[in-house]
Amino acid sequence: FQTRTVNTMLNQEAYSSYHSTNLDAQVARASPIELVLVLTDGLLEELARARGHIVGKRYELKAKSLNKCTDIINGLSSSLDFDNGGEVVENLGRLYDYCAGRLYTAGVSLDPTIIDEVTTLLTTIKKGWLGVQAKTNG
Repeated sequence: FQTRTVNTMLNQEAYSSYHSTNLDAQVARASPIELVLVLTDGLLEELARARGHIVGKRYELKAKSLNKCTDIINGLSSSLDFDNGGEVVENLGRLYDYCAGRLYTAGVSLDPTIIDEVTTLLTTIKKGWLGVQAKTNG
């Protein structure tokens, strides 16, 4: 049992180390749009974890996971150019604020369907960023 537990822990550490190194490499060479997409992908992964923690009744892990999600959303929101972005940026900022508020509600009410709602919204936002990326690269 102990050997299996140690091996599992080492595999998780190795994956985390690889994932961190891979993420660092992606961020180092990323354009601003690519960086938003990398952060959004990380956010969507963490939302799935948070949902799993709620369903699995792992409330301490749920809290940490939702805090990470909120931090990423706040980072995305703070990177918006409100001075030059016009109505689109204002709407995106409001949408990010809405998502952060919904995550707070999900954490208090322990309702995984709220996580699903936020995931759907952020997936739609990601598609929009992918469209912007395609236009700037094409």
